[in-house]
Amino acid sequence: MKFDWKGVFPAVTTKFTENEDLDLEAFDININAQLEAGVDGVILGGSLGEASVLTEDEKFTLLKHTLKLVDKKIPVILNIAEQSTHKAVEIAKKAYEFGADGLMLLPPMRYSADENEIIVYLTTIAESTPLPIMIYNNPVDYKIEITLDMFERLKAYENIQAIKESTRDIINTTRLINRFGDRFKIFTGVDPIATESLIMGAHGWVAGLVDAFPKETVAIYRLVKAGRFEEAIAIHRWFLPVLELDIHPKLVQYIKLAEVATGIGTEKVRAPRLPLTGAEREKVLKIINSALAVRPELPEGSWGRLNKVVAN
Repeated sequence: MKFDWKGVFPAVTTKFTENEDLDLEAFDININAQLEAGVDGVILGGSLGEASVLTEDEKFTLLKHTLKLVDKKIPVILNIAEQSTHKAVEIAKKAYEFGADGLMLLPPMRYSADENEIIVYLTTIAESTPLPIMIYNNPVDYKIEITLDMFERLKAYENIQAIKESTRDIINTTRLINRFGDRFKIFTGVDPIATESLIMGAHGWVAGLVDAFPKETVAIYRLVKAGRFEEAIAIHRWFLPVLELDIHPKLVQYIKLAEVATGIGTEKVRAPRLPLTGAEREKVLKIINSALAVRPELPEGSWGRLNKVVAN
């Protein structure tokens, strides 16, 4: 199974009602905004999707609902973040049965596995499914790094096709390209350094603030890939204070607050997370509202499903 691993893939938030049930109506508003902006894929149940507090049934409800909503316009990727290899394999098989287009895999959760354990975990899942796989490499938040030597072992598996590069080391994009050429499609996974990573050759962007600012995110990606760096950098500089909300422990609450400000989301989170209050909430709102007050006009063709940026 194949699709193009390139472009902007939102790591979408999960919407909840006041009673902490899934709010599919609010979810649809955001997904439709992403489609209008011209995103290239969507990732469900990641860190921003509050995977740790979703039940298995809820994850598959979101998967089936999203597949129906996007109607094959873009690939739908399901994140797998499990404690046991057995459960991860089970979810991978169900995702395939329900029609997912691909998977994003984290290393084992809640266990500081060694190199061989990580490789066996990831390859066991890869062997269990024909679905294309993106490996999520985020040692900052999840304390396990998948090194270049480990990717050397993983490259033997044809369906391991992409990397979400979230080491926060901008040089790692070049290291991966130098070592593996085009074998893995590299997606920048850290919003504040995404523009730099794209300029240095990353194929795509697993984005967070796209959940609130889909058009601006798509515009940066398309302008960079068209070689229109000055225009992309100008948007990035405006966007940076907001993009930095993506690297805070409360990124879910921060990004959901931004979604409310732009009219395409809700602020509801599931406990143990709590909504922002007091000075912290005001600080985040000031960052968001300051950006909205000088929101830039985007170049023609830099966003939208049918638009294409013309290179210089």
